[in-house]
Amino acid sequence: MSAVAKIVWIAGLAAVVGLIFSTGVAPVEGAFEAAGFGVAGVCLLRGVAVACAGLGWFVLFPPAVRPNALTCVLIRFLREGANALLPMTQVGGEVIGARALTLRGFPASLSAASLVVDVLVQAVTQFLFAALGVAMLASAARSSAVGGTVAAVVAVAAPALGGFYFVQQPPGLRLVKTVLARVAGKRAWLSFGAIEALYSQLRSIYANRSGLIAAFAIHSAIWLFGALEVLLILIAMGFPASYPEALIIESLLQAIRGAAFAIPGALGAQEGGLIAICALFWLPAEAAIAMSLIKRVPDVVFGVPSLLGWQMLEGWALFAVDDRRIRLASDGNG
Repeated sequence: MSAVAKIVWIAGLAAVVGLIFSTGVAPVEGAFEAAGFGVAGVCLLRGVAVACAGLGWFVLFPPAVRPNALTCVLIRFLREGANALLPMTQVGGEVIGARALTLRGFPASLSAASLVVDVLVQAVTQFLFAALGVAMLASAARSSAVGGTVAAVVAVAAPALGGFYFVQQPPGLRLVKTVLARVAGKRAWLSFGAIEALYSQLRSIYANRSGLIAAFAIHSAIWLFGALEVLLILIAMGFPASYPEALIIESLLQAIRGAAFAIPGALGAQEGGLIAICALFWLPAEAAIAMSLIKRVPDVVFGVPSLLGWQMLEGWALFAVDDRRIRLASDGNG
């Protein structure tokens, strides 16, 4: 983990604390306590959503090389926990997820390729979800600075997603090789084999059209399902709310989180964004911060056990390597 990542993580944490104190600790605490049963309900909803996201990743694999569904679901919880709790950027969980799948005996090229496509499918569906929220906000005649900001993010995201997809296609392979050859010179050939393996796996995943369609449908449903978290929190805190309003809040929030991908756990960005978004519906700042804190509870509930499981997996892998070395040394002496 770089020093920059640590600094950004600490700054984000400080921003959260600052927002709580600027709003008032007592009002935020009161709003949080008012949610009551809503906290447990949000944990349940999040658990269902993350498990379904794991299935969305599972269906992307070609059937001949597909891990079992439980493995994909458990690693998906690990990815979410790492992105939320570890002081690294929000793409760090995907790197750890690929590592965990590799430790389960799957080729590194397949692990990396599956995560690349899964991230793209998730990003595209998130883009469409944000666009839906902006459209609904505009139709409700509630144009605002935050709505304009999210609309700008959506506009910028479109070509970025197109470029991300392009790089994964055969022309992208040629581009990567050209860049690598110019940067690394004669040493580039050492990496070409790994790059070819990665693109071969990408081709096999994209050839699985039924899997891509299923993954797209699953992730789209997950975003819509996620709005129930906001609806449940608002109802539990005693605010009148409807699903369309909850959908707008959730979609704009997810767009802000996506734009703040470089901030670990979107610390500060989520809280500040929710204050601005909730103000569109005349919800007080303390309710917005309480909502943000409640939405972070599942990160801890599911993230801590997942990260502990990852450490156990790494420990078993290290033990297996050491045991193999001891056996080889013993055989050599014999």
